[in-house]
Amino acid sequence: MDRDRDLDRLARVATQRRLELGLARNKAAAEIGISKDTWKRLERGEPIREINYGKIDGALGWAVGSCVAIAEGGEPIPVEANGNDTVIAHVPVEGLRSEVQDAVAVAAVVTTPDLTAREIKALSDQIVEELRKRGILPGAD
Repeated sequence: MDRDRDLDRLARVATQRRLELGLARNKAAAEIGISKDTWKRLERGEPIREINYGKIDGALGWAVGSCVAIAEGGEPIPVEANGNDTVIAHVPVEGLRSEVQDAVAVAAVVTTPDLTAREIKALSDQIVEELRKRGILPGAD
């Protein structure tokens, strides 16, 4: 991980999650094929090899990339097995509406530069409403 990532934050969140799950550090490390010292370095806020973050994500019940997201100021994405070799990810929806609206605005400006600000807002509002009707977005932010 780069120096600008907050490894201390990752250490706090990962340690808290491990304790919530009742995992012993040494046993968890052995089960995912990393050394106990690697796991200790993670929990001390020290860098570890990039490949090990993904292994730790799985042990903590998070989607791959969650450790990196945490260190970059984001949140982990919890996952759970749903039988039949499928996994369900619980994606946080806070701020999703505004992210969709921002993405629509950028796409509209790039592809249709003649649209007015009012038209872009109407378009993004309509897309958000359509995504709500389809159950993709929650009713409110």
